[in-house]
Amino acid sequence: MKNREVIKVKMSKQSKAHCPFCKKHTLQTVERVRKGRASSLTHIARQKLRANGIGNQGKFSKVPGGDKPTKRLNLRYRCTVCKKAHNRAGFRAGKFDLVEG
Repeated sequence: MKNREVIKVKMSKQSKAHCPFCKKHTLQTVERVRKGRASSLTHIARQKLRANGIGNQGKFSKVPGGDKPTKRLNLRYRCTVCKKAHNRAGFRAGKFDLVEG
C-alpha cells in the first residue's frame, strides 16, 4: 500500500491578482465554489427515473470503488473594484483553509 501524504494548503482570503474584466491587477477576495442544486428536469435525471424495475439497471447500477484521496478545489476570485468574479483552473489538495491576511 502506498504512503499517501495529505497536501495541506493555507491561502489568504484576499490577494492581488489580474482581473480579466478591469484588465489590471486588483485586490481580489477568494471563495470556494460550492456545488449547486441539481435540476430534476435534466435528461439524465428523467432517464434515471425511468430506469427502475427488475434486473440490471445498466449504466445506473452501482459501480464499485470509493472516493479519491484528494478532491479538486475550485476557487472563485471576486474583484473588489468591479465586483465581478472569475474562476481559475482547480488543483488537488487534501485539506484547504482560507485564512485572514
